[in-house]
Amino acid sequence: MGWKNYPQNIKVRLITSFFNRAVSSAVMPFMALFFAQEKNKVWAGTFLILTVVIGFIVNLIGGYISDRFPRKKVLMTTSCLNAVMFLLMTISLFPDQKWIMLFAAAYIGFIVTSSLGRPAMHAIIMDSTTPENRKEVYTLDYWMVNLSMAIGAALGGLLYVSHQKELFILLTVTSISIPIAYGIWLRDEFSGFLEKKHANVFMDLFQNYKVALQDSAFVKVVIGGTFIFSAEFTLNSYIGIRLAETFDSFYIGNFEISGVRMLSMLNIQNMLMVVCFTFLINRITDKLDKRNALLIGLLLYGIGYVTVTSANTWYILLLFNIIATMGELIYSPIKEAEKANMIPSDKRGSYSAFANVSFSGADMLARSTIILGAFLVPVMMSVYMGVVIMIGAFFMYTGLFVRERVSEKVGKNEVAAPIAK
Repeated sequence: MGWKNYPQNIKVRLITSFFNRAVSSAVMPFMALFFAQEKNKVWAGTFLILTVVIGFIVNLIGGYISDRFPRKKVLMTTSCLNAVMFLLMTISLFPDQKWIMLFAAAYIGFIVTSSLGRPAMHAIIMDSTTPENRKEVYTLDYWMVNLSMAIGAALGGLLYVSHQKELFILLTVTSISIPIAYGIWLRDEFSGFLEKKHANVFMDLFQNYKVALQDSAFVKVVIGGTFIFSAEFTLNSYIGIRLAETFDSFYIGNFEISGVRMLSMLNIQNMLMVVCFTFLINRITDKLDKRNALLIGLLLYGIGYVTVTSANTWYILLLFNIIATMGELIYSPIKEAEKANMIPSDKRGSYSAFANVSFSGADMLARSTIILGAFLVPVMMSVYMGVVIMIGAFFMYTGLFVRERVSEKVGKNEVAAPIAK
């Protein structure tokens, strides 16, 4: 298809998301450290858990709103409010005694506004693509997400400690430019908005998600994603803690590679592989049956993370992290494209919001491994991770493709029946 042939809305969505994510990725990963330093660890942990809960609830409301109202209007409103929140956070850093409560309030405001707008952003890709080109677009989106996060991580690592205010100023300027870009280039092309069916807006919202919950195939995909994503999320929870505690350091010259630095190497390796090999892997998988490609990707992903969960040797960790990332590169674009094809056009925002349950659930599963790891040895944690990934693969595959096979058989029987008569 090529970049020149992409619809304008896709170009606007990909470019604005890239710059916004690159700058925010330089700051947001440090929020736990920021609040722990300015307040204390208990306050920081409680506050950040609260923001996760708020973001989850508001995200569901955002899905409903994006199906009821023009996507451009939703994005313009939420992105303008985002800019205001970042401006308030930046202002709160300048006094000698930082205005932490203003910063915290603005941070909650950012969680709310970004969660309201996120489903509309996801829906724009589905509005502007077809089943034939969605895999290509999602592959590009996946690549740009990882590239922007890699740039953001590099910026944060270099500048956060010594140039914190400058980073927030850059983030504020970027966030101000995004609604301007939306206003100039984003087009309101979708018209099949969801009609309000109940006078009570809360009942209407519940009924809207009831449709998604009754879509058993889509629910299976969401459940499958929850289990599968938890393996990747475990890298920065249980695996990271285990490496920090048990990894035997080694030296490259005079530079020590400790467990914490080994974890950083695994994360950097993952992002660099995604940036370098996404399109090559996509060209290879285009030649394969999508069902077989999904299973191959999930198998490699499982083998990789099952081994990384308990491995303690640097070259084994790096090798199987490569295998896990290769699996992710194979299965992820297929899963995203097929999942998008399942969603009704008038409920894209709601379905996208409901699909984000996968990430919240995966995060909770990953955090639970910290507790589980206190009672199980690393080898048993690998067994546990293997079971989790197998369950996820089963639900994801059956949700995406078993229904498709059943409908194909039904269609053939309906055609054959008149002939038999």
